[in-house]
Amino acid sequence: MSRKKKKAAPLQNITIESYAAEGKSIAKLEDGKVLFVDNAIPGDVVDAVITKDKKSWAQARVTKLVSPSPQRIEPFCQHFGVCGGCKWQMLPYSQQLVYKQQQVTDQLSRIGQVELPEMLPISGSPRERYYRNKLEFTFSTARYRTFEEIEARDEKFQQEPALGFHAPGLFDKVVEIHTCYLQDEPTNRLLTVLREYTKARGLEYYDFKKQYGWLRNVIIRVATTGEILVNIVIHHEDEAERVALLQHVKENVPGITSLNYTINPKMNDTIYDQEVVCWFGKDHIEERLENFRFKISPKSFFQTNTYQAETLYRITREFAGLTGTETLYDLYCGTGSIGIFCSAGAKKVIGIEVVEDAIKDAKINAEMNGLTHCSFFAGDTEKVCTDAFFAEHGRPDVIITDPPRAGMSEKLVNQLLKMRAPKVVYVSCNPATQARDLQLLDAAYKITRLQPVDMFPHTHHIENVALLELR
Repeated sequence: MSRKKKKAAPLQNITIESYAAEGKSIAKLEDGKVLFVDNAIPGDVVDAVITKDKKSWAQARVTKLVSPSPQRIEPFCQHFGVCGGCKWQMLPYSQQLVYKQQQVTDQLSRIGQVELPEMLPISGSPRERYYRNKLEFTFSTARYRTFEEIEARDEKFQQEPALGFHAPGLFDKVVEIHTCYLQDEPTNRLLTVLREYTKARGLEYYDFKKQYGWLRNVIIRVATTGEILVNIVIHHEDEAERVALLQHVKENVPGITSLNYTINPKMNDTIYDQEVVCWFGKDHIEERLENFRFKISPKSFFQTNTYQAETLYRITREFAGLTGTETLYDLYCGTGSIGIFCSAGAKKVIGIEVVEDAIKDAKINAEMNGLTHCSFFAGDTEKVCTDAFFAEHGRPDVIITDPPRAGMSEKLVNQLLKMRAPKVVYVSCNPATQARDLQLLDAAYKITRLQPVDMFPHTHHIENVALLELR
């Protein structure tokens, strides 16, 4: 005999009191339990249903906006609240920045528990829309259905194909995207051309559960130089259909300077280990930050908001305080962008990155900019930075570290404590893991400057730059 899980009773007229973190807001129930609510802002009064219930806290989903907060504005995107991106469109951008600065302050003080200087004002993005230089869309046999769609009818839906973004938390469902405000044209034009052509030709979209189908992803990079790179990812080779598809895109989407394809037969979408084939144009595009040129290949990492990357790097360079005599180490250097951007003030730049392809690009970028005092090395920092390496290349006077969201490994933190560079500039895309690392570095370093930088308007994501100086 099957037992259906009892549905939690809906909550009514819940007042949202404050902002938490990670895009959630907070309400308190009568019994004192803390309620974390998605898609709500302080001042809202909502009806909600609990989705996760713990002893002292719960998570909830809004089912009805009873009374909107005075801060709330009308979202500008038709996909708001469904696709999972741009979750803060209902907040004025100025207020988003207030909450983001609060998030950094709260996480550094609560998690880091170290002495903090007065934080500099957050630097907002010069563009609030069309700021991303890279987007990836997915072809799927399963269009995501909203709660409202499902509740509006009793019978089971027929499965529909979709081209868009993965639905939040669902690997096999995709939200159909018609107009996206994250990236400049020709992105929306390309989506329309691909959708109309592939459906007219009856081309199979990929089924993530059954692991079959042909069309998998399309990756689009749009540079401020005007160059455009497109990479269409398919599951297996079908030369006649592939050539016809690429030719159709080339003829109907103007401005593409690099048109590529990748065959990915794996069960997951990652293509770092797959060959990218250039079918038309150059095999890369070029980006610029100030007067520096950067080669961006289909698999390169580059700061996603080029317009704000200059600001982030200028703050990093200012915090580093280079005078022309220092040996600068750039850890997690990727394709060398931060080290190269700061190179004019350094006697020598040493970049270290575990991804070998990124180091190849970093060396090309240094050469493109005529820099002979920048050297890049592939490997784990704790393995590369030996006494023999220091004897050959010099010990660091300044270290810049820009790790992924997981932060630095404890081994690397211990390595920094041993290296004892006079200054460390820590660029973070996750203040929570940065706070954890700063607590460990507190054994030898004092935090002297802090400045948040917003790279992703309308999301909860925030970067933070911290200057640490040896005690």
